[in-house]
Amino acid sequence: MYKVIGATKSRALRVMWMLEELGQPYEHVPCGPASDEAKKYNPSGKIPALVDGDEVLTDSVAIMQYLADKHGMLTAPAGTPARARQDAMTFWLIDEMDAILWAAAKHSFVFPEEQRVPEIKPSLKAEFARSAKILSDRLEGPFLMGDEITVPDLLATHCINWSIGAGFDRVDDKLGDWAKSMRDRPAFKAAATKEG
Repeated sequence: MYKVIGATKSRALRVMWMLEELGQPYEHVPCGPASDEAKKYNPSGKIPALVDGDEVLTDSVAIMQYLADKHGMLTAPAGTPARARQDAMTFWLIDEMDAILWAAAKHSFVFPEEQRVPEIKPSLKAEFARSAKILSDRLEGPFLMGDEITVPDLLATHCINWSIGAGFDRVDDKLGDWAKSMRDRPAFKAAATKEG
């Protein structure tokens, strides 16, 4: 059985959601970043981590793609043009949404107070809004890559949820309705309601 290390209100939710979509059982070990428990699995203390047998994997997106590849679901096959397009979308989401949210978090509560630059947050919010508009314009079907759910759908939805919690401007109705439809999935609800 898989083991997911990390708090539900963190990027660990992405991994838990992926496992729920895949129908795979897992043990959840709730803990915060830099905690003693997190450091047992990742010396840097970053979460999430995934334990698969004797292997410990880190980085939420790497874990998600590993699980998708391993189980042959929620992904285009490796070595195909469809996978290259999926990977391009995944990398774009990391660069243009996740990284912006992480920068805002660092300047809100992660960095020591004397290292925070609150003046940067309005520009980060504007950049996120620009990226959200691009994503909305690219959304043509029920899912980002077409007719089937893939890794980028989970990643994008998590980023939109994170932006709401961080006080960013609402995304447009098209993208907001899409994200709500993703949150309405039974697998998302099952992961999001885990303790911790």
